[in-house]
Amino acid sequence: MDNTNSGHHINKITLGGLIVTLGIIYGDIGTSPLYVMKAIVGDRPINNEVVLGAISCIFWTLTLQTTLKYVILTLRADNKGEGGIFALYALVKRCKKRWLIIPAIIGGSALLADGIITPPISIASAIEGLRAYNPTLNTIPIVIGILIALFAIQQFGTKFVGKFFGPLMLLWFGMLGVLGVSQMFSDFSVLKALNPYYAIHLLSIHHEGFYVLGAVFLCTTGAEALYSDMGHCGRSNIRISWIFVKITLVLNYFGQGAFLIANQGKTLIELSGDPKNPGNPFYMIMGDWFLPIGIGIATMAAIIASQALISGSFTLISEAMRLNFWPKVLIKYPTELKGQLYIPSINWLLLAGCIMIVLRFKESSNMEAAYGLAIVLCMIMTTILLTYFMLMKRVNPILVFLGLGLYLTIELSFFWANLSKFQHGGYVTLIIASILVLVMVVWYVAKRIRRSYTEFSKVEKYAHVLSELSNDLTIPKYATHLVYMTNASRPDEIESKIIYSILQKRPKRADIYWFVHVNVLDEPHKMEYKVHEIMHEDVIRVDFNLGFRVAPKVNLMFRKVVQDLVKNGEVDITSRYESLNRNNVIGDFKFVIIEKFLSYDNDLPWRERVIMDLYFILKKVSLSEGRAFGLDSSSVKIEKFPLVINPHREINLKRVE
Repeated sequence: MDNTNSGHHINKITLGGLIVTLGIIYGDIGTSPLYVMKAIVGDRPINNEVVLGAISCIFWTLTLQTTLKYVILTLRADNKGEGGIFALYALVKRCKKRWLIIPAIIGGSALLADGIITPPISIASAIEGLRAYNPTLNTIPIVIGILIALFAIQQFGTKFVGKFFGPLMLLWFGMLGVLGVSQMFSDFSVLKALNPYYAIHLLSIHHEGFYVLGAVFLCTTGAEALYSDMGHCGRSNIRISWIFVKITLVLNYFGQGAFLIANQGKTLIELSGDPKNPGNPFYMIMGDWFLPIGIGIATMAAIIASQALISGSFTLISEAMRLNFWPKVLIKYPTELKGQLYIPSINWLLLAGCIMIVLRFKESSNMEAAYGLAIVLCMIMTTILLTYFMLMKRVNPILVFLGLGLYLTIELSFFWANLSKFQHGGYVTLIIASILVLVMVVWYVAKRIRRSYTEFSKVEKYAHVLSELSNDLTIPKYATHLVYMTNASRPDEIESKIIYSILQKRPKRADIYWFVHVNVLDEPHKMEYKVHEIMHEDVIRVDFNLGFRVAPKVNLMFRKVVQDLVKNGEVDITSRYESLNRNNVIGDFKFVIIEKFLSYDNDLPWRERVIMDLYFILKKVSLSEGRAFGLDSSSVKIEKFPLVINPHREINLKRVE
């Protein structure tokens, strides 16, 4: 990959790019008309004042929150073309404010947790349109069936299906706009809602205003996706396509508003004619002849929205792994499509979470009551990180803090309004988010504890000994090339345990000793390496500098390094056994990875003890170091050493005669 141009594509605009953008990032925010107005009205009689105020709130939320904050401001915070809360954290952590890791972890966990409810609420809202034909239809098996099929196909990749996402979403947004305009023709007075007075009036005077605000927030829950998928679509494609998307969304919301105003005083149950199932304004504005077509298109849009959430979750977890926020898990690359990956463990955990949500809440109206509480936390965390990014870019501090005040006011208002959802199911996503936060904190803090107690030695101190060992014919040769994975970030250091492994545990004679270190960069896609020849053709160190979105396939990368060194005449990898050397046979490569387990000989403070115990529990269910580095298991030797932290004091043991 050409790293110098890795971020240039984000400003490129193409027709194909605009269509692809529609299919990738607007699923969540694009399907919100399926349930937002239904959630706002609820089971209460339709009130014109509430409807006008709610539509005004929706318009200005999409303008201030989605357009200004995300599309205009946040998209400026690209990390070599990549976006998302972890990419933003990688940018701002350069300012050495260690506490910024807190909003990064909370934001990432909240985004994942609330995302679990997106596929169920979108698909359930679409499928419930079938009740217009069969009011007693049990939609739960249908929703679960679609979810199982959707998650099952992830392992095959979505390259083929993805080609249809853009055109289908173009059809979806076109349908939203046409349906909205068709209703507005009957009452253009709904356009009064463009005036922010109606939003302010609803929130400041009407007793239902704050309750409505919790439902209004659902219209912007997909805004984070605009930023997270910037690397796939490009900043300019997102900004241009958003103009079209916002217009169609606003038209549909205003159309539903016009329909509701025309039916003032009635309830959605009265309008549906079914005492058990309230109707959905989204489907009520469709003609009877178009309803089956609309349900079909809505279902496809809901599936696409779910696909975008799943792909985004995979990307988020892969970034968390590279930033040491998440245990190492298996990642697969089902297609050559840029950025596409598949994480089996996360895929099935998401499916289990989605099925749990469907079985727990059953109806989309119940899911609406739980939706949004966690995602608003993510938005608040993004605001905090974005503030530091702007300060790093030397934007006028007065403007920065004015923006911070504006968006904290908006988002804290949404948070307060959504707190009412806690007892109605919001606790579910908060519990999930808390578990994710715990996993990330434990993994990150435990890694820091381990690193702080790891002993390092100067390589030069042992270079001569290693050279002599390499030529000591009295010791059986362990391997032609012995490769150790090291965590030492300084090229002149090595873990003392590695020296112990080579010299004392069982003397390991090799022709060449290699020390390999992987350094994760704050940039997303950089792939570089450096070679330090410590002793000519005896001891060599290789440092890989990899971006946080690059899979560490050390086996393939190390092979490429060796090929380059051989090509340049810097190293001879031919076997040094005389018979094999005469026939130019390449020597074998053996990787050694040192894994640590928690020693009982520790005297830790209880907090650190709990963290380390949880860390080693997580480590048991995570990938081995060898598989995490992409090493061939046939050429990898795992050596286990006790991790001794703060050992007990010397035992006062006396010898007696």
